[in-house]
Amino acid sequence: MGRPVVAIVGRPNVGKSTLFNRIAGKRIAIVEDKPGVTRDRIYAEGEWLNKYFTLIDTGGIEPESKDIILSQMRRQAEIAIETADVILFLVDGIQGLTPTDREVAEMLRKSKNEVVLVCNKIDYNALNESIYEFYELGLGEPIPISASQGLGIGDLLDVVVEKFPSEKDTEYDDDVIKVAVIGKPNAGKSSLVNRILGEDRVIVSDIPGTTRDAIDTRFEVNGDKFVFIDTAGLRKKKKIYENVERYSAIRTLTAIERADVCLIMIDATEGVTEQDKKIAGFAHNNGKASIIIINKWDLIDKDDRTYLKFKNEVKTKLAFMDYAPILYISALTGQRVNRALDLIKQASMNHSMRIRTGTLNDIIGEAVLMNQPPSDKGRRLKIYYATQVGVKPPKFVIFVNDEELMHFSYARYLENQIRNTFEFKGTPIQFEFRQKGD
Repeated sequence: MGRPVVAIVGRPNVGKSTLFNRIAGKRIAIVEDKPGVTRDRIYAEGEWLNKYFTLIDTGGIEPESKDIILSQMRRQAEIAIETADVILFLVDGIQGLTPTDREVAEMLRKSKNEVVLVCNKIDYNALNESIYEFYELGLGEPIPISASQGLGIGDLLDVVVEKFPSEKDTEYDDDVIKVAVIGKPNAGKSSLVNRILGEDRVIVSDIPGTTRDAIDTRFEVNGDKFVFIDTAGLRKKKKIYENVERYSAIRTLTAIERADVCLIMIDATEGVTEQDKKIAGFAHNNGKASIIIINKWDLIDKDDRTYLKFKNEVKTKLAFMDYAPILYISALTGQRVNRALDLIKQASMNHSMRIRTGTLNDIIGEAVLMNQPPSDKGRRLKIYYATQVGVKPPKFVIFVNDEELMHFSYARYLENQIRNTFEFKGTPIQFEFRQKGD
């Protein structure tokens, strides 16, 4: 039945993201004293008393707002409410009960879900009396906490886990493929995630920078489990003016580090830019499996040479990751998007592949027979044996007589021989050369 879902909702600036970070155990959501900073639903894994659940942070609800972004934030919060098993309705104990709180409470009463009323910013005992006015909302006894100080969080979570439906799966699972969707702003990252998921999980608009946080969305199809991480687009550093934009760039880099597979989104109408190369470089340098997604392919005027010309541009400018498959799509129309999941599964499998030591040494031995190792000043490189020492990405240690004799071109030759046998499509592989005895 899936994992229990806990959503944190409330009007803007009551401390939802602070509580989200406190329960998640790390600083995931952007926290800034400015209403509207959290725009999308942000997902994280939570755990209490060995029970695992999905935690959702939402943008603040402004019930009557006509502003397009605020309206979408309200819709995102409504979707979170519909999805959740338990809703944490957060109110501000210092500011007191407001008309917006009453309107949100009315919305929650209609949802028929489990609602826990949480009174935040109760930092000392003198403020405890301020919680009584919230009984007026008719949502039961308010639980006093201080998200910033960490007060009352354990008591709150005790109540939350008791409300989980018995049929929900609260066990830990590690067979999930984590997918980071990365690229420049407005490349279509959110549109791709929405198209794959089949619903509007992420706010999509033509305003660059709409997605500010890295957003985790769990997804399961045919028994395969995925977590999609839709990230804020990386801008060039000189264009990062706000603190919020700086945080977003950090979130993107953190998303790459957490991911198994990176989908590198490139806007076909702009081609491969320097910024695209840098973003792809982050994934490559972190050893992540990668797939290059050329989006907005439907907007390109084509002739019989367009595809080959664009492919050559990608291969030239992203030559350092020639292992990555290229998929040409339109997230808007859905063209070829259905192939993405198969490529993700293949790249993830190759990212975790292990080769038996005997088989690996057979490949290396045959490669040496076909092409003798290089020599320098009368000394020839000798390869003794090889072994795989890690996965994600696959890493091999090759023992030699003198590691300084190993030329880059010969190392690449050995990599190609291994790839010719096992393919390793979608994943980098790493080599370390050691002198025998080291």
